[in-house]
Amino acid sequence: MTYWEEINKKLKPRIDSEFDKTVVDLFAGCGGLSLGFEANGFRTIGYEMDEKACHTYRENLLGECFHEKLSIDSEYPKADIVIGGPPCQPFSVGGKQMGLKDSRDGFPIFLSAIRKLDPEVLLFENVRGMLYKNKWYLKEVVGELEKLGYNIQYSLLNAVNYEVPQNRERVIVIGAKNKINLPRKVSRKVTVGQALGELAFAFDDNSKFFTKSMDAYVAKYEKASKCINPRDLYLDRPARTLTCRNLAGATGDMHRVRLKDGRRRRITVREAARLQSFPDWFEFVGTETQKFNQIGNAVAPYFAHHLALNIKKHLQGETSDIEYSITEDSQLALFENETVYQS
Repeated sequence: MTYWEEINKKLKPRIDSEFDKTVVDLFAGCGGLSLGFEANGFRTIGYEMDEKACHTYRENLLGECFHEKLSIDSEYPKADIVIGGPPCQPFSVGGKQMGLKDSRDGFPIFLSAIRKLDPEVLLFENVRGMLYKNKWYLKEVVGELEKLGYNIQYSLLNAVNYEVPQNRERVIVIGAKNKINLPRKVSRKVTVGQALGELAFAFDDNSKFFTKSMDAYVAKYEKASKCINPRDLYLDRPARTLTCRNLAGATGDMHRVRLKDGRRRRITVREAARLQSFPDWFEFVGTETQKFNQIGNAVAPYFAHHLALNIKKHLQGETSDIEYSITEDSQLALFENETVYQS
């Protein structure tokens, strides 16, 4: 079975009537995180302010997605799990580092939902910078969750270790009223070639090839950035991180395939979706740029599948894969090249 046949089958939304747990997904985007949960039988309810992303969610998932700009006053239906990827303005380059007092920030909204719903389990994801330069803010958020009675663990996880054909590091924070652990890494690594298959060399008159001026621009970019290897996709290894910028924008590090005749071709929406582990049946709504932005912003569904499965095991009383014990003094522990923290 090919990789795309596997995800087409394995990442199918379904409802486990015997399990019967509902997930509220805040800042849901096009539904990458929710898809991982629906593939494990959870019911999902999404909230997303981007109209096209919300439409994509509705077209592909079983759950409803509400087109809504959330606030701390938003109300939600009863849910057992709350998940999401809150936007984080306070530690952006231009941010004033006001933390939870910053009205532009999504975390007060996330915390408000936790207080209102009192879920059994919570999970959120964010960029790797939240664990380093901006760890002060992560500790502030974790502290608030602990006051609400949650046992929290967090880690910098790479989606490539969870059957996604892409190096994509994200901070994952998980919490429950009793101890809950993070999912074990999967030894299998999926390459670009395995993910794209015949798509890598399929092109037609509508394909977007680099022009001479674009080739010159890329060469200048790679020289300035001291790039040893061209930033083309290599079929024998996982891809670089997919972002809105390097998918939708004409940048020097744009994702592209180098053909046998030397020409370089910008990857398509479907190729980008496969590299994010979206099934081929998953259809995106909007313009090409809007579709690329939805893909670049999404949580990789196969990664989400492993996160959801770990939570399902916890709720069913199964022993979690790994237990961590980390003191505040040492704070840092290494597990197979992943940094894991427990508050």
